[in-house]
Amino acid sequence: MRTRPRPPRAEARRRLLGALGAGALALAARGAGASGFDMPALMALLARRRSGEARFTEERTVAALDAPLRASGRLSFQAPDRFARHTEQPRPESMEVLGNTVVLRRGTRTRQLTLDTVPELAALADALRGTLTGNAEVLQRHFDVKVAGSAERWTLTLTPKSAQLQGSIVGIEILGLRADVRSIDMALAGGDRSLMLIEPLKAAAP
Repeated sequence: MRTRPRPPRAEARRRLLGALGAGALALAARGAGASGFDMPALMALLARRRSGEARFTEERTVAALDAPLRASGRLSFQAPDRFARHTEQPRPESMEVLGNTVVLRRGTRTRQLTLDTVPELAALADALRGTLTGNAEVLQRHFDVKVAGSAERWTLTLTPKSAQLQGSIVGIEILGLRADVRSIDMALAGGDRSLMLIEPLKAAAP
């Protein structure tokens, strides 16, 4: 049985936060399998990455829906501040973040936003860029960060610091095996959850 639909603006914000967080972090943490794995080692490895690409499959549980939503497609990242998610199934759509601009495309429709208009999204994008570029200072400005495990099997946990960001995101857990991210588990406020499985592709040449 369905509950009352969310307001369009709130629903769009929730979807944008989910896609942004899962897509960008999936690419950010590749290559984090060095010996003696810890936060400084992870940041040093990520700082050397200039671009990357991966395929994803995602299952998103939405509190207002009876069944999970499933999607698949491609992710890409290019330093210093561009990343994109191209969904192929169940229907083609894309999201690209460049600097302070977010561009959403679905079919023939295009929508452009600035991160400044959504403060919690701006904070999340800042933290993601900090991870993508290996900038621990930027990442820790918004999240409490915990690294656990070893180079063979490790976990990166991000917990929002501010009450404002906690109103949208409960936490993000990234699981990696050696040099590859294999899953992104993101809990959103209101009981929504996104689990993304990652199949890394060969990184683009610098």
